[in-house]
Amino acid sequence: MKRAISVSELLSMKKQTYKLSDEWREAFGEPERNGVWFVWGRSGSGKTSFVLKLCKELCRFGRVAYDSLEEGSSLTMKSAFIRAGMQDVARRMVLLDAESMEDLDKRLSKRKSPDTVVIDSYQYTGMSFEDYRAFKARHPNKLLVIISQAEGTRPKGRTASSVMFDASLKIWVEGYRAISKGRYFGDKGYYTIWAERAEEYWTNNDKKQ
Repeated sequence: MKRAISVSELLSMKKQTYKLSDEWREAFGEPERNGVWFVWGRSGSGKTSFVLKLCKELCRFGRVAYDSLEEGSSLTMKSAFIRAGMQDVARRMVLLDAESMEDLDKRLSKRKSPDTVVIDSYQYTGMSFEDYRAFKARHPNKLLVIISQAEGTRPKGRTASSVMFDASLKIWVEGYRAISKGRYFGDKGYYTIWAERAEEYWTNNDKKQ
């Protein structure tokens, strides 16, 4: 049995957080620098563009690995990297070409391994919820950014939904906005991925209501 923590001990604990730049802080506040962030959205919503922009921001704080399980090093992924200007962070970010979860586990266990890993997408990991929890427990000092496909407004599959509920930051992507649904919120609560498309989508959406 773990020792109980007093209120004074809890309040005196110092946690490492991300001092995000303005637009990111307005969306997601000042989240803790480990744990799990979960990103999901329908196809064509701007999900990949958002995650790559997020990677560029996180590269300010350490090294990032993007495990492209779904698309690998395909032309579409290459094009997405070019559009996002990922050459700006080439020294701090790597693309893993459909690296298995077993090999990713080994990579993250090494000294000087990436501080953040993006897993795209959860449906391609083959992990059960128990596998996920064990993977997370083995890498407590890493930030895991897990991308998921969606069915309607929910993550695709029961296991992905369980992972979403476990995550500290839940980000729903719709209409070129990344909307905080988790424990961290900024003053605005969302990040705009593509301003013109977002304005068009949300204006039309508001008219329908």
